[in-house]
Amino acid sequence: MLTSKQRAKLRSMASTMDTIMQIGKSGITDALVKTVSDALEARELIKLRVLENCDLGVRGAAEELAARTGAEMVAVIGTKCILYRESETKKKIEL
Repeated sequence: MLTSKQRAKLRSMASTMDTIMQIGKSGITDALVKTVSDALEARELIKLRVLENCDLGVRGAAEELAARTGAEMVAVIGTKCILYRESETKKKIEL
């Protein structure tokens, strides 16, 4: 579980990041979960965009992805969500 200070730090780090993936009408597939998991392992902190045609909504999609990848949902801002998971091999972010 992240503390509010850790969330704030991660949110500020993510503010300058580019969105690396989009979740669309196909929703959350196994392939998307694998891709997000790989991205989290490589980067630890990622920003995703949930398109309007996604049935789950932004918060629902973020919660499901976080649960299926073992990540923490840092924030949901508009149509974007931020996920964090500590890397097992190359830790980059010190909280």
